Amino acid sequence: MTLNDTPSGERIHIGFFGMRNAGKSSLVNAVTGQELAVVSDIKGTTTDPVYKAMELLPLGAVQIIDTPGFDDVGELGEMRVKKTRQILAKTDIAVLVADITRELSECDKDLINLFKERDIPYIIAYNKADLSAKSFNSKNEIAVSAKNKTNIFELKEKIASFAGKQNTEKRIVGDLIDKNDLLVLVTPIDEAAPKGRMILPQVQTLRDILDSNAMAVFTTEYELAETLNKLAYPPKMVITDSQAFAVVNKIVPENVPLTSFSILMARYKGFLETAVKGAAAIKSLESGAKILISEGCTHHRQCGDIGSVKLPALLRKFTGKEFDIELSSGRDFPDDLSGYGLVIHCGACMLNEKEMTYRRKSAEMQNVPFTNYGIAIAYMNGILRRTIGIFPDLTEII
Repeated sequence: MTLNDTPSGERIHIGFFGMRNAGKSSLVNAVTGQELAVVSDIKGTTTDPVYKAMELLPLGAVQIIDTPGFDDVGELGEMRVKKTRQILAKTDIAVLVADITRELSECDKDLINLFKERDIPYIIAYNKADLSAKSFNSKNEIAVSAKNKTNIFELKEKIASFAGKQNTEKRIVGDLIDKNDLLVLVTPIDEAAPKGRMILPQVQTLRDILDSNAMAVFTTEYELAETLNKLAYPPKMVITDSQAFAVVNKIVPENVPLTSFSILMARYKGFLETAVKGAAAIKSLESGAKILISEGCTHHRQCGDIGSVKLPALLRKFTGKEFDIELSSGRDFPDDLSGYGLVIHCGACMLNEKEMTYRRKSAEMQNVPFTNYGIAIAYMNGILRRTIGIFPDLTEII
């Protein structure tokens, strides 16, 4: 990870939807200017979602997603349709690709209803304009031809107009600090740390600090005390990896604000308040309760992995009970959460806010408490109030 890379979770996700043979893949190729998707006259050529992270002018960093036909049939077809529905959870802008030579189908209308239900801005791109003289004046309708590249630039302009409405003012920590403030960032170097690299939340937090004209000092939990001793003045804030909370809390003076990368990411992704409320469910879990521990990335789990090893151990130690722990990672997240007593999610640096909103709402609608790694660890270490003290409104709900 380099400072100028844009991770998936920070890209605008643009999903192309529609029936088989509507020309989705051809239009995706025309929009991206690449042979991204396989094109064929045979229905159902796209069998799995195709992802492409790229720079798309005039939008900037985007994630293009070409989806299987929503009218696919048979057992495999049903699985493909299910995959397409899952894509809706992370879609910031939807492009419905319809055939201009016919009226909108019931399948097209079903998709439009899903866009509306999920509050997804959408554009209807009527493909095959080379076969029709129809035109459209609506802000979210346009006639295009993937074959002749007709109105492809205009389609990108329409997508960009919707993308411009996305919230670009969010900060990880920049809104909490001032110019020339000094922050200390604690980053454990253990078996789970990526060799020669920083993990994404640490890199993103550092960049946000630098963008605020502030300063950062990196250290490990073992050098933290010496680092603080060498500073002329107390730091504005100490931000630590949640795994080191127990050690770091003992070292950092009470008058210095303390939080974690995971807690900051929960706020950045829009589910911090839910996570704070959800942590309280830990103390009332019954023995044998099912707990879902979910990560947004798909890294290889090490022997000291936080999700599969450290969190379950801390849960057992804190409650004195045994639980049925289930793990999910990457794009896999259960639709049915009703059997779980708790969901503990990672900081979601690899997921966009849209998908985290979907996951949070899924849990809330099924009355399943939802929290995250940093909040859960702080709660079980008895320091939750301190670690969210930089957000005074939240301390009132615990």
